[in-house]
Amino acid sequence: MTAMEFLPVLVMVAGVVLVAGATLFVSSLLRPSNPYPEKNMPYECGMDAAGEAAAGRFRVPFFILAILLVVFDVETMFLFPWAVVLKDIGLVGYVEMFVFILLLLVGFAYAWLKGALEWEQ
Repeated sequence: MTAMEFLPVLVMVAGVVLVAGATLFVSSLLRPSNPYPEKNMPYECGMDAAGEAAAGRFRVPFFILAILLVVFDVETMFLFPWAVVLKDIGLVGYVEMFVFILLLLVGFAYAWLKGALEWEQ
């Protein structure tokens, strides 16, 4: 592979960075800047923030559930390309994805049995 083959990718990345930078710059020029104490307060369901949430602390189950959500979303992204090339990869690819899904289900069952999906108030 030569460096010229990567030129379109480089141009695209440069274009994205340029558009993102220009958008941020123009929006910083056009937006109103009017900070006041009530505006800078944390907002939580129309009430003043109180308790642990006001200090920026969240309970551990919140983070466990968020991590599980991200893990299972990322794992699901592997299923779409696999489904597209299923005819090309044959039985070996099918068995590998079956093992992958089986491992996912084992992880899901483990999280379920450990109570990571339970949400106490």
